[in-house]
Amino acid sequence: MGETDATSPGGQALTVPLDVPSAQILADQAAIIQDLQFVMDCCKRLLTELGKPEIVRDAVVPQALWSAALVAYARCFGKGRRLGLTTEDVRTLPLQGEVMKYHQWVLGERDKLAMHQKTPFEGAKVGAALSPPGRGRRRVEGIVILTASHVLVDDTGVRQLGGLASELAKQTAGRAQKQQDAVLADAQQLGVDTLDKLEPLRTGPPPAASEGAPDTEEGPPAAPEEGPPAAPEAP
Repeated sequence: MGETDATSPGGQALTVPLDVPSAQILADQAAIIQDLQFVMDCCKRLLTELGKPEIVRDAVVPQALWSAALVAYARCFGKGRRLGLTTEDVRTLPLQGEVMKYHQWVLGERDKLAMHQKTPFEGAKVGAALSPPGRGRRRVEGIVILTASHVLVDDTGVRQLGGLASELAKQTAGRAQKQQDAVLADAQQLGVDTLDKLEPLRTGPPPAASEGAPDTEEGPPAAPEEGPPAAPEAP
């Protein structure tokens, strides 16, 4: 597949942004592939964690990896500004078994992570512990709090999600390869004279700021040096 490069007078390759419908589709496909690759990486790491004995396994790591994989996978079927994949893309995959059922279950698990709870009792149950009958006068002995636990699947479920992400990534990559031809044709139709007027895209690392020169890009705010405020003393 051919490519064209606009060049600056100094001979350095120049890249300019393309804001055309075909480029939007290609950008969406590239973002989807990136998300699916992240899902696969999370699943690989999660399989390693699940292979460790529970006595030495950090319970936070598997839960964090699984939650991140769910969010990234569901984002590929995004709503709103992003085009995203569809259920038909999943249905046409060359996979055996209840693929659609598992896909819908994964999306449902992601929703549980992201959605606000309708009532406080969806996140935790509060109960009263009663003394057992037959032991004299019964009374309330205390309060019990039961927090809801997030589902963490076994290695089979992790492999299923990784395989699903892999097949979707291959499918999307094939489409993106063809889409590049459409974007190239649109860019050639615009012409170098039009494209050369656009602000170049930065494709490499940002240039080092000269000493004494003001920064042009603001980074994240610096963390405060002071620690958290001291807890109030009990009266």
